[in-house]
Amino acid sequence: MRPVTFRKLLFQCLFLVVILFLVVVIALKFGAVPVSLYALGRDLLRVLLGQSSQISSDYGLIIQNIRLPRIILGIIVGASLSVAGTSFQALLRNPLADPYVLGVSSGAALGAILALIAEPHLPLPPAFEALLTPLCAFLGAAATITAVYFLGRRQGQIESNTLLLGGVITASFLSAIIVFLMSTVNSSNTRGMVFWLMGNLSTSFQKSIYWLLVAGFFIAAGVIYGTANDLNILLSGEKEAMHLGVDVRRVRFVVYIAASLLTGLAVSVSGAVGYVGLIVPHLMRLIFGSDHRTLLPTSALGGAIAVVIADTLARIVVAPNELPVGAVTAVVGAPLFIYLLRRRLA
Repeated sequence: MRPVTFRKLLFQCLFLVVILFLVVVIALKFGAVPVSLYALGRDLLRVLLGQSSQISSDYGLIIQNIRLPRIILGIIVGASLSVAGTSFQALLRNPLADPYVLGVSSGAALGAILALIAEPHLPLPPAFEALLTPLCAFLGAAATITAVYFLGRRQGQIESNTLLLGGVITASFLSAIIVFLMSTVNSSNTRGMVFWLMGNLSTSFQKSIYWLLVAGFFIAAGVIYGTANDLNILLSGEKEAMHLGVDVRRVRFVVYIAASLLTGLAVSVSGAVGYVGLIVPHLMRLIFGSDHRTLLPTSALGGAIAVVIADTLARIVVAPNELPVGAVTAVVGAPLFIYLLRRRLA
């Protein structure tokens, strides 16, 4: 494995940041109402300079109040799911592992739905209401990955095929519970919940939620990045890693908790956006290598790019209507998942 220098890592990340910036500009320009590049640049400059009050055009309101918050949310969701997927693939030594396939997204979605159903009946202070859904989503994700992990262990070792099968079965079981819960909800809310479960970035949030998501992402992703060297060693097996001085139990616990937090945060605000954590790490691994000191930050940026592109396509393909962003990622991700599965079983 080639050594990673700070200059090389910085160059790789800057390359992806430039691509992300171009994708964001395209996402801001295109939609049901196209915006000229001049108007886009003028309004963005006013937003950056804190002169939002001078934005009076309809185009400016579309950019500031609709598209820009949605793009920021897509960046956070994509980066979170990609880092979580990279972590699960390394920890479980299974290239098919990701939050969606392992059922972690379904567990987080179940926790979020339980929170949404219970919230009107709980006497919660306003400060805690915003935290209830992400907290329940995190607990659902953590409980699911714990169950799948124990399903995939045999005699102290992880069996990849059993693990994958356990994740698929767990996801199906949790999806059935979600359908049952949705049948008990008022019919007026059912369509919104179904759309949200398929992946939806159009929901508006308070600014405090965005700060919570950003803080949660950097804390969890930073914790996982601190174990990058250990994850590199774990790829050779748990016993070999223990002989080389890696505290496998600590790394496993830390990464499971941090990856579950990332998944819970993403699912709580966007629903189950599938296959991002599967596709992006593989692409980044092919381009930049398998060293997790490089793979984790590049996967975060790659995931942000992928979700913003998918959400832009979801907005413009059937404009003025829109598709769930999870449907767009599934169209690309499902065939790739089948290809990887056949390649692994061959």
